[in-house]
Amino acid sequence: MPPLRRAVPLAVQHFLAMFVGNAAPPLIVATAIGMAAGEVTLLVQLAMIVSGATTLLQTLGVGPVGSRLPVMQGTSFAFLVVAIPIAEQFGIAAVFGGAFIAGLVQVVFGMSLRWLTPLFPPLVCGIIILIIGLKLMPTAIDYSAGGAAARAAGDFGALHHFGVAALVIVVSVVCHQFGRGLVSVAAVLIGLLSGYAAAAVFGMVSLAPVTEARWLFAPAPMHFGLDFTGAAIIAITVLALASSVESIGDLTAVARTGLGRSPRARELSGGVMADGVGTSLGAVLGAMPNTTFSQNTGIIALSGVVSRYVVALAGGLLVLAGFVPKVAAVFNTVPYAVLGGSVLVMFSMVASAGIQVMAPEMIDRRSLLIVALSLGLGVGLSFAPEEAVAAFPADVALLLTSGIVPAMLAAVILNAVLPGRRQRRSADRDDQSSQAPA
Repeated sequence: MPPLRRAVPLAVQHFLAMFVGNAAPPLIVATAIGMAAGEVTLLVQLAMIVSGATTLLQTLGVGPVGSRLPVMQGTSFAFLVVAIPIAEQFGIAAVFGGAFIAGLVQVVFGMSLRWLTPLFPPLVCGIIILIIGLKLMPTAIDYSAGGAAARAAGDFGALHHFGVAALVIVVSVVCHQFGRGLVSVAAVLIGLLSGYAAAAVFGMVSLAPVTEARWLFAPAPMHFGLDFTGAAIIAITVLALASSVESIGDLTAVARTGLGRSPRARELSGGVMADGVGTSLGAVLGAMPNTTFSQNTGIIALSGVVSRYVVALAGGLLVLAGFVPKVAAVFNTVPYAVLGGSVLVMFSMVASAGIQVMAPEMIDRRSLLIVALSLGLGVGLSFAPEEAVAAFPADVALLLTSGIVPAMLAAVILNAVLPGRRQRRSADRDDQSSQAPA
């Protein structure tokens, strides 16, 4: 535990690096289904509280739950792919009901990690992450064109909306590539602030939600309720399993980058279980599912401070901020175009992360076939017209058009049944043996 004079600035860095990414998912879901301003603020507020509490659980641990590694938790973009259509069709309570069950499945997955992870090799996980990024990009473009507010005002697609979004993207890219330290790590936040300032100059910002919000407020559990719908449970559970595998990658990166070793089995198991507990806890309170945040791994590498207590302090800052509705209400004043530029960068990074995850896999004819069929089903069904799945029951149609469920099933099944996997592993072992010194 570093001295407070050093720990507090480092904790603030962690807080700032993930703040936009943590608040954006509930904001996107709330605006997509037309929630009132007060409920939008509440969703963002709950996201901060639950993310902070789960970060404390992940870093400090309770029994077998928690990796006890310096890992920051936040609201996951991955679940937007299914959360928006589920909320539109069944209501927001169905999203939280599905997340509650999915969190419990994640806990079981964490307890059974050594037996279940072979079903989710990098090739399968990369396909799922890539599909998530591709499916989210149209939402970013819609927001960049002005979103629902611009449609109501009759200037959807106007150049000033795209201009503000482009400014956010340019500033984010410049800071990420040419900035140093916190400037590089918090590039999206700096881009959002630049776009927000430009939008304010052009009269696109209204501070009414901040004025109306309270200074202090403790939200009550079950405000949005829980509704257990079969399609929602299946779709969100599938994404929760994929998110768990991604969390394993983040935990591994933290251990190797910061500690110079591979993570222990207990750390991986506890980390995934903390993901699940946070997701179920969030569902009860009214927050979107949680996962590990990769960008905070970069802060550890940049600062050289590998302290779970520093990250826990950042989690405490999140909890405190969550009890101040005016902080959450600030995000409700962000124009659609500004948010669109920010999330376009983040969604694109999600898609590129999927490609990066697949890269270690040997790209042969077998792997290419798995990728091709999985992407074909996932992308094709997600953008298919409603008439194409009209013959199916509503729940099944929702799962098919999610894109994620058919892509994941195809990838898992094809990877398990197509020949060549064992032979390639055997060949790799033979090559390593032949290269070993006598």
